[in-house]
This record gives sequence, structure tokens and C-alpha cells, in this order.
Amino acid sequence: MQELIKVAVDAMGGDNAPAEMVRGAVDAVTLRQDIKVYLVGRQDIIKEELEKCAYRGSQVEVVHAPEVIETAEPPVMAIRKKKQSSIVVGMNMVKDGSADAFVSAGSSGAILVGGQVIVGRIRGVERPPLAPLIPTEKGVSLLIDCGANVDARASHLVQFAKMGSIYMENVLGVKKPKVAIVNIGAEEEKGNALVKEAFPLLKNSPDIHFVGSIEARDIPHGEADVIVSEAFVGNVILKLYEGVGATLIGMVKQGMMATTRSKIGALLAKPALKETLKSFDASQYGGAPLLGLKGLVVKAHGSSKAQEITNSIIQCVTFKEQDINGKIRKNIGTAPMEEE
Repeated sequence: MQELIKVAVDAMGGDNAPAEMVRGAVDAVTLRQDIKVYLVGRQDIIKEELEKCAYRGSQVEVVHAPEVIETAEPPVMAIRKKKQSSIVVGMNMVKDGSADAFVSAGSSGAILVGGQVIVGRIRGVERPPLAPLIPTEKGVSLLIDCGANVDARASHLVQFAKMGSIYMENVLGVKKPKVAIVNIGAEEEKGNALVKEAFPLLKNSPDIHFVGSIEARDIPHGEADVIVSEAFVGNVILKLYEGVGATLIGMVKQGMMATTRSKIGALLAKPALKETLKSFDASQYGGAPLLGLKGLVVKAHGSSKAQEITNSIIQCVTFKEQDINGKIRKNIGTAPMEEE
């Protein structure tokens, strides 16, 4: 009998919960027979949404969690006080092994805190980074870290590079992924104190294929497969990337509808343009895994629709099949540890 990959989904997290979370889960089990999804949240609301869908009942189960952690709540306090929230219940399922992964579009702060406090870090991992895939001219690159560790140290960046390389090679199939550190210039002597300290450590690390610095303008060209930064810079890059992408797409569409001639041209160009713009749709790449935890936690965009939830769930299957945690444990497990 085929082993099922068990994924807990926070049905209450995100701007479009629970409808899009439920639909994303149903779409995932429709596409794959090797997945079982646990929809975690308020049972009556989730079941009401499920009644609108057709799905294999054995692959979807509702887990009741009456509380919800709101985005504006202080994350540490929320995790401590709301033990019956969908985030805490879902993460405890990963901790006790009843789920292989947890997917949520809910509070970023609560997910980051819960990941470390409830699921826990792999021994030797100093800080778990958030690592989303971003579209580039050559495909995709992994941006690591984009929001988990604002005040990172040089040793953290080295571990980010190692974990990012493992992910890209085993999940995306990129052989010997190129690793670069975000900088304000290509020269080795440039950068702030953190970059200057991290650069020689990355350069001398035998576990990664380090290619030096990368400037922000070169990221969309796909000059590196793994882009290393601390979370402040990474988050600014990610948000600017998303904003510029959405603006450009909107402007292109507006321009094409401006005149009769442009409308005719748009009609002719529509198939090719649709395919090109699709590659810059973040939802098709799933969520951002929080790497370095004992179990898999994936943070989806707060505005996620069903497609991103579906892809985030399917993303968990590859992560599990390729034993990414085992490979991270083997590569980094001997490193000094700050805390349990």
C-alpha cells in the first residue's frame, strides 16, 4: 500500500480563509493520491466549505481547533495563550509525528515562533530561515532568508547557504547550485560589517558552490541559484520584487487595452504573453519553507488563493521524499548549538 504524506493545513490562516484553504486542500488530493490533508480549524466552518466540494473522503480529515491567532497579535504571547489555535494544534501534529508537514498562510510571527518553540530546530542549526522561490529569467532562485532572522550573524548566513544548496539540489534538481551573497557591489571588499565577515566564510566553505556577491539588479536575471541575505534585506527584496512585478503586469495590461490597434496586438500576443506572465506568478511555486526545523513548516502568502495552497501541499511531498531534514541534519548536525 502506498504511504501517504500527511500534511496539516491551517484552514483559518490568511486573508481568504477558510474557503481558499479548503479548496486548495481538495485540489491537492484530487491531483495526488499519495497525500492526506488534515484541515485544522473551526470544525463547523470547515465542514460547511467541504460540503461545496467533491473529493475522496479518506484523504481529507478535519481537526478541530476553536481558536485563531490574528495577524496583529504579539506572536510569543499568542503561541503561549492560544493552545487550541489552528497554528499551535497544527504544529503539535508535526511535533508528535501525526503530520509530516504544516502549511499556513496565517500570522508570520506566530509561525516563526511556533516553528522554533513547538516543532524545534534540528540539533546544530543556529537559526531557521524562511526560503521562498522567486522567479527569474532563467527559472527560479531561492531567497534565503526573507523574514525570520533580522539580526543574523555571519555563521548563520553560512548555514543558510548550506541549507539553501541542499534544498535547491534535492527539491529543484539543480546540480551544484550557485550561491551568492546580496551586496552593494561585486567587489569582495564592499558591503556592511555582516557581509564582509560572512564573505570569506562562504568563500572557504567546501559544502557550497560560492560565486561571490550579487547586486539586487542581477537577481531577476538568475545569476545565482541561492541568494543569501539576512532577513531585513531579504524581505525588502521580496516585497519590492512582488510589488514591481504586479505593477509591471498591470501596466502592460493597461497599455494593451489603450487603443484599438493595441487591442488587436494584444489578442495576437495573448497566448505567448500569458505563458510569460505565468512564470512570474508567485503562487505556482508554493510557500516558503522554514528550513532547519525537526519537521516541515511552510509559510504561504497571507493573500494565498487555492492554487498556492495546493502547490504548497504538493511541495511538502518532494521535501519528505527527498529527506531534506535528514540531509540538513547530516550536513549541519555537527555544528555548535546555541540552545536546544
